[in-house]
Amino acid sequence: MKRKTLTALCLLITMQGMAQIHLNLGGNSPLRKLQMAEVAINNLYVDSVDEERLVEDAIRGMLEKLDPHSNYTDAKETKAMNEPLQGDFEGIGVQFNMVEDTLLVVQPTVNGPSEKVGIQAGDRIVMVNDTLIAGVKMARTEIMKRLRGKKGTMVKLGIVRRGVTEPLTFMVKRDKIPVHSINASYMIRPRIGYIRIESFGAKTYDEFMGAVDSLRAQGMEHLILDLQDNGGGYLESAVRVMNEFLEDGDMIVYTEGRKVRHNEYRAHGRGKLRSLPVTVLIDEYSASAAEIITGAFQDHDRGTVVGRRSFGKGLVQRPLDLPDGSMIRLTIAHYYTPSGRCIQKPYKKGEKADYQKDIENRLKRGELTNRDSIHFADSLRFETLRLHRTVYGGGGIMPDEFVPLDTLKYTKFHRQLMVKNIVINQSLKYIDRHRKELKKRYKTFDDFNATFTVPTSLLDDIMAEGDKQDVRPKDDEERLRTLPYLTHQLKALIVRDLWGMNEYFKVWNEQSDIVKKAVSLLESKELISDKQKALRE
Repeated sequence: MKRKTLTALCLLITMQGMAQIHLNLGGNSPLRKLQMAEVAINNLYVDSVDEERLVEDAIRGMLEKLDPHSNYTDAKETKAMNEPLQGDFEGIGVQFNMVEDTLLVVQPTVNGPSEKVGIQAGDRIVMVNDTLIAGVKMARTEIMKRLRGKKGTMVKLGIVRRGVTEPLTFMVKRDKIPVHSINASYMIRPRIGYIRIESFGAKTYDEFMGAVDSLRAQGMEHLILDLQDNGGGYLESAVRVMNEFLEDGDMIVYTEGRKVRHNEYRAHGRGKLRSLPVTVLIDEYSASAAEIITGAFQDHDRGTVVGRRSFGKGLVQRPLDLPDGSMIRLTIAHYYTPSGRCIQKPYKKGEKADYQKDIENRLKRGELTNRDSIHFADSLRFETLRLHRTVYGGGGIMPDEFVPLDTLKYTKFHRQLMVKNIVINQSLKYIDRHRKELKKRYKTFDDFNATFTVPTSLLDDIMAEGDKQDVRPKDDEERLRTLPYLTHQLKALIVRDLWGMNEYFKVWNEQSDIVKKAVSLLESKELISDKQKALRE
């Protein structure tokens, strides 16, 4: 009898609660249905629930049923995602890597907080404000959280330095640390300048124009604009850069959506680079804003595109900031290149797994190694605006000059060594042991680049560590094929940690098939041009 009474009482409470919910919210819309479900679960569910997590899961669930690029990020994720695009963050100013569960300083930021107090490349940060961070399996995100903080705040660092017996202590005042979106800018050949843009952030335009001015002062007559691995960024930043190359009224890009009006971005005709010859480099990881730039160059017949078919992201996201610092990035429109192409690759709503495997599937189908394996539907055919060349939409930008991925050069054995972080970790250990010796022996990058040879001992260490982790070449032939590419990579990694990213790409680009193809095309044009000049004279 008591059990029946208790059951009836619970049922009465539940019915009264639901009635109250319905009374408060009213209506029959999907939104009110969602509100009723959340309030009911939070107030009536048998166990306690995390209301914030419940709402976040509901938001993620809704977005997962849409396109692959609409997403939700919590406050921490949002901050981490935005920092590279905003152009700076607040912290101590060091580039670092983790070596055997210890934070190793690769380079302190020039004139940054850490350099000012005497922290050096090769130092190990083992303590932060009396908390041990070395050898305790602390997550990288947790370490960064402890190092970063508001400008002007102090942080105490415990440092272990090679050759110094006792630990060192430094008090560092956090400051604004610049984040650069241009990886490299240099004269790759006489009269040929090279600029690599990693992403399109708030300060990309100013960085880019500064790099252009510097290269022009060094005699640049042609520009190689490298957008390989550039995943995009702010549309407005890409538009500002592209505006420098086009004539008045030329379309850069336009956007359209179900609830968003047709919006055009056109050049204003005052660009400083309208007559500068350009070659654009892309690969399968060039996406979004990088594809806007590439599509505009190609559609206006303004430059030659070299590389492999780009990623194929033609969707525009609008960031919707939520009160707690979290964010919804909701797809609101498609963007179209000047000829009218939408280069978004196909997807099925709510099915992200296949979409995320697209690059892998391209490799399996031979699309990364053979141009003839890439097929476009006739319905996606368009023409460029000046020379009326055939181009296609519906799945990335197809380059004018296709450069296949050389799978013989980059072996499966090498890929496995990279996946296990064996190459990176062993190169860091080598630099850590020999930093002073290398700096003393090679006074300049040019000296190093001309004479340095990767020691056999480093290659042996990599092979031995690979063997420990069951990563071995299939046979001697694969091992021999791996060594030249691996050796070049190691030299570039050592340069990066001794000098910086600009010098890294000076080394790395000399074995890049895409970069070499662009250089050879420009050099052949230069040769023809010089011969024509000689004949006229």
